[in-house]
Amino acid sequence: MGSGSKGKRRGYSFGTFQGVFTPSILTIIGVVMYLRFGWMLGHSGLAQSLIIVTLGSSITFLTGLSISALATNMRMKGGGAYFMLSRSLGPEAGAALGIPLALSQSIAVSFYITGFAEALVHSGIPAVAGWDVRIIGFTTLAVLSIISTLSADIALKTQYFIMAAIVASLVSFFFGSPPQNLAPAPGAAAPGSIGFWAVFAVFFPAVTGMLSGLGMSGDLKDPSVSIPRGTIAAVLVGYAIYMAIPIAMDHFVRDPAVLVSDSMVFEKCARWKTPVLLGVWAATLSSAIGSFLVAPRVVQALSRDRLLPAFLGRGFGKSDDPRLAAALCFAIAAAGVLAGDINILAPILTLFNLSTYALLDFAAGFEELMSNPSWRPSFRIRASLSFAGFALCVSTMFMISPGWTILALAVEAGIYFLTRKRRLSVRWGDMRSGILDSLARYALRSIRRYSGTVNIERNWRPNILVFTKLPVQNPDRLVLAGDFSAGKSFVTIASVLPPEAGREDLSRAAALEATVVRTASRLGIDAIAKLLFERDVWNGISEIVRTYGFGPLVPNTVMFGLPSDGSPEYLADAVKTAAAQRKNVIIAGTPGGDNAMPDGFVDIWWRGSNSNAGLMLALAYLVQRGERLKNRPLRLNMIVKRRTCDEAEYTMKSFLSAVRLKAGTRVVEETGERDFAETITMNSSDAAITFIGLRSPLDPEMQGKYGDYLAKLVKSLKPRLPVFVFAGENIDFGRIFS
Repeated sequence: MGSGSKGKRRGYSFGTFQGVFTPSILTIIGVVMYLRFGWMLGHSGLAQSLIIVTLGSSITFLTGLSISALATNMRMKGGGAYFMLSRSLGPEAGAALGIPLALSQSIAVSFYITGFAEALVHSGIPAVAGWDVRIIGFTTLAVLSIISTLSADIALKTQYFIMAAIVASLVSFFFGSPPQNLAPAPGAAAPGSIGFWAVFAVFFPAVTGMLSGLGMSGDLKDPSVSIPRGTIAAVLVGYAIYMAIPIAMDHFVRDPAVLVSDSMVFEKCARWKTPVLLGVWAATLSSAIGSFLVAPRVVQALSRDRLLPAFLGRGFGKSDDPRLAAALCFAIAAAGVLAGDINILAPILTLFNLSTYALLDFAAGFEELMSNPSWRPSFRIRASLSFAGFALCVSTMFMISPGWTILALAVEAGIYFLTRKRRLSVRWGDMRSGILDSLARYALRSIRRYSGTVNIERNWRPNILVFTKLPVQNPDRLVLAGDFSAGKSFVTIASVLPPEAGREDLSRAAALEATVVRTASRLGIDAIAKLLFERDVWNGISEIVRTYGFGPLVPNTVMFGLPSDGSPEYLADAVKTAAAQRKNVIIAGTPGGDNAMPDGFVDIWWRGSNSNAGLMLALAYLVQRGERLKNRPLRLNMIVKRRTCDEAEYTMKSFLSAVRLKAGTRVVEETGERDFAETITMNSSDAAITFIGLRSPLDPEMQGKYGDYLAKLVKSLKPRLPVFVFAGENIDFGRIFS
């Protein structure tokens, strides 16, 4: 995936002031300052108003620091926040934030322009008093879009005039005086009737303007210099202005009821009224221009990364203007203007911006926390500051609107997973594997600390090492391992191959491992592959059993197939090795008949509450919860002498009641006519799978005889799917069911 044109750098090569500071500060200083600061002061008082301004500005300042660190650690191209996130967290996260960001910036244009049109119509100027707000808005949008699309340079230069108008309005206000004959409007809300966080939610959009400057990243001469300087300067200047206004307004107007009820109190305090009116218009137009410059460039970057149709990524002229992307953004903004009242979308659009801030903080914080050699920003901040910004952004989202926050996050999650399904290949690296490595390191250290603690059985699951020949001819054993795992524990598919298959050819070995993983994936198993190139297969198996794993994360269960080469003595040696390593052993046969998983019971042949019984019950319970054997009835079987039949029945039923397991019981009377192998084979003929316990290969009486024992067992036991189980792990499996 590419993200820009090849060859010589295209774009305008703006500097810090024109390319970052101007669009950022003019988006920060908006209509909230003119129309809502008096309302905020009336409800909250001076002290709380200054706290609200400080808290909101702190969020943007911390995010500005994170943005600065990210910008100085990568070669920035077009797309602003989207580019940063996609290169830090991957294309899925970039799309999840970039697409809503482009949409929200496009619709934000319609908000600002509608605000301008309404302010113009209600300004008291007779010539425009009766005009249609939508016609004025559409005309204004058309003019601004033509200017912004044909040349961002012209659009940004017009903002100098807008900035001059805003500066003039501020001068008029600070040189103002207390207005005379002000009275509260009838029916207005009582001062203080709205709480701190509700007032904060109204104020906060006033400080969310950084993305306008960041969105020009592809048109900057030196993004790594301009973005930190311009962004932080805009936030600090905005903070200074926003702290000064409540102090001055509190001096001018002492009546909180007037501040709450009169939205034009800013104008009435000013020395000259016209500059303030021009400032209100200029603020809305500047915000509209800033958003219209950002949205097409995000769309263009998304298109060039193949996340949107390719034609939207086309640039025109030496400056690479995104005119086709701008046409799409114009259509979205026009629909918003013509729709009239679209206030219902306002909260979620603000929340998309906040979620973008949060992920930028998260990315910078984790990069600093991992401190990989690739993380070398010239502007460095502590990880704690970035994570503080992340926490503030997320908490602010929920304070503004929990419902809209959940909806916004759901939309972003939907885009993330849809993008992930496309499995796009990218040519850039991101930090996702680093995050996973960090989590894995933390988890491994924690597992080591907690290993050996009391009641470790509570969290037991089988981490399975299953052996198979390659290529996989019969997948039943792998599928059964997947049934035991159910996607909740590790499955490693291991095989021993001759040296010429890939010992000296690493690329061929990697290709073989990838083939094993793909085969497992087709079978619905999320598995790891482990290959060993060794001439002696059984020695190789023993070596893998002894050495495979990392720290405390090692397989606790080894799974073999019944030997097809008539070598039970070699299998016996492998079982002994696993038992000596304190690992459980499963020896799985192949299903009888044509049906790989026939209907029937899940049978367990039980000899009482020993370790094998607990492990067999755990494995049977796991396969019962899987898809292939879902809800198949569990049945406990016991072979006893006639005089103990009633006692055995009572023992099994009492046990099942105590451990909260639903299962049938069956007592089979021992006779002299059949041995236990014939008894199991005959009585489990209606079972889909049959669990049978194995004797320990480490018992002194089994020394030298275990191969014969396995050979006799395998030959004589013929249920449809036999699964022989030995509990070798050093835990009390009975406690799983206690």
